[in-house]
Formats: sequence, structure tokens, C-alpha cells
Amino acid sequence: MTESADPIAILIVDDDPDDRDLVREALKERCPAADIRTVSNGEELMDYLRRRVAYAAPGAAPAPSLILLDLNMPRKSGREALTEIKADAALRRIPVVVLTTSQAEEDVTRIYDLGANSFIVKPSRYQALLDTISTLDRYWFQIVSLPDRHELPPA
Repeated sequence: MTESADPIAILIVDDDPDDRDLVREALKERCPAADIRTVSNGEELMDYLRRRVAYAAPGAAPAPSLILLDLNMPRKSGREALTEIKADAALRRIPVVVLTTSQAEEDVTRIYDLGANSFIVKPSRYQALLDTISTLDRYWFQIVSLPDRHELPPA
């Protein structure tokens, strides 16, 4: 991970606590300096990004450098949240990588049509997940140029 004044903030969005924990552990192992945050559904994601409810306090919701988004969640799906993010001028530049169990071609097509930056099928083995996280780290934080992170809009 590249060195910068602010740690890279990665936001995991997944309703399955086991999947959230596995991804968080893989990120800690491969991106130890990252500030890793989690939310459990698309509604909570939008509260985080808009600094509402539990995320209204200063410092409660650092602007993410990258969002890892599951698709199939209760309350607000990843598809709905992605649509909302990409329609919002203050949020649309945040890279969103869909990390899901779906392998359906219609999901891949629809997700890219909605503006996702990448679509990755969750690996079923932990070592494969570590390899995927290493590749994400290298690509998103060492190879590509990202716009400066700005503060999230106030609540």
C-alpha cells in the first residue's frame, strides 16, 4: 500500500458477518495500514456515506478510498446502493468494487451498467481471498491514480 498522510480507508459492505470478518481479516493481513470499516447493508452504507444516524459524529465515517460491496443484502441491496452512490455528485468518484457470490452474467452486466468499477466473485478458499485482496491492494493503491479523497458531505 502506498504511504500517505491519511491511511487508506476501506469500507466493507456485507450482510453476512462471517464474510465481513473473513474479508476484514484478509485486508488486515494484506493491507495492515488500512483503516477498515464495515457496515451490514445498503441502508447503513448510505447512512455512513451521508454521515447520518450512528455516523454523524466527527471521525465516525472517514471518506472511503474504496468500497467493497456485496449485492444481495436486506433493507437496501448492493444494486440499489450502487445506483444511489453513482447518482450523487459528492459520492460517485468513490471506487466501488462489487465482491459477491453471484456468478450470474446478468448481474455482471447490470452492475457495470450501474457504474461499478469492478466485479469480483468472492473466492471460496481463504488463500484465494488473500490473493484477491493482494491484487486489489496493488491495483487500487499502487497502480491506478485516484482522485483526492474529499470529506463526505455533512449530514
